[in-house]
Amino acid sequence: MTVQGRRSSAFTRLLRHGFTDPADAERLLELPVLSAVRGDPVLLDALGATADPDLALLGLVRLAEAQEDGGRELLGTVLGAKPLRDRLLGVLGASEALGDHLTRHPRDWQALVTYESADLHPGVVEFEHGLAGADDPVALRVAYRRCLLSIAARDVCGTTDVAETAAELAALATATLRRALALAQLDAPEDAAVCRLAVIAMGKCGGDELNYVSDVDVIFVGEAVGDAEEAKALQAATRLASHLMRICSETTVEGAIWPVDANLRPEGRNGPLVRTLSSHLAYYQRWAKTWEFQALLKARPVAGDANLGTAYMEAVSPLVWGAAERENFVTDVQKMRRRVVDNIPVHHVDRELKLGPGGLRDVEFAVQLLQLVHGRSDATLHSGTTLDALAALAAGGYVGRADAAQLDEAYRFLRTMEHRIQLHRMRRTHLVPEDEKDLRRLGRSMGLRTEPVTALNKEWRRHAAVVRRLHEKLFYRPLLDAVAQLAPGETRLSAKAAGQRLEALGYADPAAALRHLEALSSGVSRKAAIQRTLLPVLLGWFADSADPDAGLLGFRKVSDALGKTPWYLRLLRDEGAAAENLARVLSAGRLAPDLLMRAPEAVAILGAPEGLKPRARNHLEAEVLAGVGRAEDAETAVAVARGVRRRELFRTSAADLIGSYGTEDSPAEADPGALVDRVGQAITDLTAATVAGALRAAVRAQWGDTLPTRFAVIGMGRFGGHELNYGSDADVLFVHEPREGVDEQEAARAANAVVAEMRRLLQLPTADPPLLIDADLRPEGRSGPLVRTLNSYAAYYRRWSLGWEAQALLRAEPMAGDEELGRRFLALADPLRYPEGGLDEAAVREIRRLKARMENERLPRGADPALHTKLGRGGLSDVEWTVQLIQMRHGHELPALRTTRTRRALAAAVDAGLVSETDARTLDDAWVLATRVRNGVMLVRGRAGDTFPSDSRELSAVARYLGYGPGHAGEMLDDYRRTTRRARGVVEELFYGG
Repeated sequence: MTVQGRRSSAFTRLLRHGFTDPADAERLLELPVLSAVRGDPVLLDALGATADPDLALLGLVRLAEAQEDGGRELLGTVLGAKPLRDRLLGVLGASEALGDHLTRHPRDWQALVTYESADLHPGVVEFEHGLAGADDPVALRVAYRRCLLSIAARDVCGTTDVAETAAELAALATATLRRALALAQLDAPEDAAVCRLAVIAMGKCGGDELNYVSDVDVIFVGEAVGDAEEAKALQAATRLASHLMRICSETTVEGAIWPVDANLRPEGRNGPLVRTLSSHLAYYQRWAKTWEFQALLKARPVAGDANLGTAYMEAVSPLVWGAAERENFVTDVQKMRRRVVDNIPVHHVDRELKLGPGGLRDVEFAVQLLQLVHGRSDATLHSGTTLDALAALAAGGYVGRADAAQLDEAYRFLRTMEHRIQLHRMRRTHLVPEDEKDLRRLGRSMGLRTEPVTALNKEWRRHAAVVRRLHEKLFYRPLLDAVAQLAPGETRLSAKAAGQRLEALGYADPAAALRHLEALSSGVSRKAAIQRTLLPVLLGWFADSADPDAGLLGFRKVSDALGKTPWYLRLLRDEGAAAENLARVLSAGRLAPDLLMRAPEAVAILGAPEGLKPRARNHLEAEVLAGVGRAEDAETAVAVARGVRRRELFRTSAADLIGSYGTEDSPAEADPGALVDRVGQAITDLTAATVAGALRAAVRAQWGDTLPTRFAVIGMGRFGGHELNYGSDADVLFVHEPREGVDEQEAARAANAVVAEMRRLLQLPTADPPLLIDADLRPEGRSGPLVRTLNSYAAYYRRWSLGWEAQALLRAEPMAGDEELGRRFLALADPLRYPEGGLDEAAVREIRRLKARMENERLPRGADPALHTKLGRGGLSDVEWTVQLIQMRHGHELPALRTTRTRRALAAAVDAGLVSETDARTLDDAWVLATRVRNGVMLVRGRAGDTFPSDSRELSAVARYLGYGPGHAGEMLDDYRRTTRRARGVVEELFYGG
């Protein structure tokens, strides 16, 4: 029992120290080789502090057993010297591969004993000294692993951070390449005598940010010595370079060091391994692709002839920093990045630390792109090291400081994960392990000791999300594209260069545009500097529209209004979508810019993640009613409501334009019907909220909180159908019912006074667009009273109702006021709009006669019937009357037809078998297209219209809104005629009976 209790206590203690297999750990601790130290608490605490205590204990046992003295010196030093204890056990607990190395070379542990200041941060010289005794490839591997052991020890103990570790690994690689070249030259002195050979490090080695296990990318440059023949010299240099690669790459009894990869050389694998400097330059000047210049950003001479290496760098550097002037430079880089992501196996994407979304490559590509674009005129950005370059970008204002700090933190975390994953077995991998034990060791190695697996996954996903978000802002930020395509010096927008650019972009008034540019970009302030960065790309976006001049003028007006606010230019600089969205909105027509100019701060909507999403009606109504409640008088109250309406009209129009044009990050909306529905619903909701606010303001001004009569506003026409356009009036009916004990005449006077006040308030001349209330669909039309009681409506409809009035009620829906009264009005309307038994033949004939008369009499004189969106052939009226006739004939027995919305009713008719899918699609296409044309005309001209504009620029703008490219307005008109002609054929059959 005592033994069992003692065992149970030891078992628990081992669990508490982080061992996952306490039974095996007990067995190892009982081995004779650990007899002198097994009870020492210092050892157990030190093992428990490692990434994997089980692995560290096993490695210690194997190392002690390999010692000639049975491990006495090793174990004594481990217990007596904390620096060695932490280093050695830290390595053994993190790296199974380095534990194997120590077992094969049991004296190498002594390399970790030294703890001098020079040992803390060794460079190339120190590593060259450590490799100096290696006189063959096998010895070089052993010496390399010995040096690697000290790097890993400093890393896992936290003596060096991830950037310092990566720099040390690159320094060790440099020393290794030098030693390998020296061995190759010793082996072939005759080759060394006739050539000069320079080794240029590329990739992570060149950037001083190497991994534990990575290919070392190089380029070889060769020249003849003295009078030696160039061809023979290059052959000799090629033999030396090939031998160097074999020394490092071939597998021996001590394994390989790492592969040396020369595929970044000109022509890749198909090109010669070694070229002369002039041959390199000839290739880069004539044939090099964009990615090759991006790769050269990290080029660094590391071995061989130092003067030749320096000459190479001096020759290629101007080409590297001029690469951004190449045509389609940014697009090429982005395509290359997308190809990398596309080539990741699907089952690896979620585990890919380097190439997956939010991975290391996202950071590196973003930083490199920014360097190459802005490094043309700023030498402080000329660094091959990612984190140093990121810091320089932040210092120069090319990246927001907060963004740079987050990116730096995330990159360090992801690189540390990558290091720890590779360190375990010294294998080249960028995949996060799936095994629970491996994840646990990885988490603990990152300092996550409480629930290491859960904490690791949480931190990894958090940092990856940060990288993904910032990468999309920085790498895909379209601002760079146009800047990269400007000629040197044009970034500063000199007058001559800007004028030429404007003429090339098709500005109608270059002189005026130049004045705007001068006003925006002159001076030395930070504001002017940011404008100089923004303007080149904005000019391109404006030119992509039908009216570049209007876009630039609008941008100047917004900038003048908001230029002194701290957030405006930061929003445009740091949120690529905001700048592009603003450019699209300002240059697509008059309506949205006019709305924006009345309250320029609404530009913030364009950069907010949910900024373009329409707000729900209940939220709008709550905001409006709260503002009305705070106002001192009716005029102030309704100004609040109209201000909300103006802001929401801008939000809706901006979203419509951006969804129609698309952006560089997201394509245009593929379903035009979805755009129409969103616009119709959004405008209907904000109109309803505005009417509710005006009603509350009118009532409060004279009666306080309670009107003497119940009062409801019934939406009719497009308002009731949730299909309002930008220029639509609000068709309504007003209904009231006297409250108990209130005289009917007093109630009627109150109701009429409220209606008059509402209409007055909504049409007051202000900076906000008016909202016209149209009550002409009321009984007796303009001749009838504006307001009726519910009983009066019932009496009228029972005795005098005409067919068109019943048809108009198909769109009736309560929009404001007393909800219960609104529901009772609908109950009154239902028997009229959905008559029991449907319509008799006489009623159908009357509807057809009325429609034919309207076509003949209401079409404006001179209007082209084929192009009038409302009354023309196959236009809105044709489709809507056809659908409404179906509703009135079948709505009583088919509840799905009882909707105020045209497209929903048409879909219900298809489901009921009343209309074929083909015919319904034809009608729907025509209705959606006609609606979009009306919306487009209003967006472009700033005023409503039912026909296409006659002005060529306005017509082109409508075509761009509908998705047609420049110069394709004629194609748009042809498509409209064809679509509506087909719809008219369906109308002839379904409405007129063939």
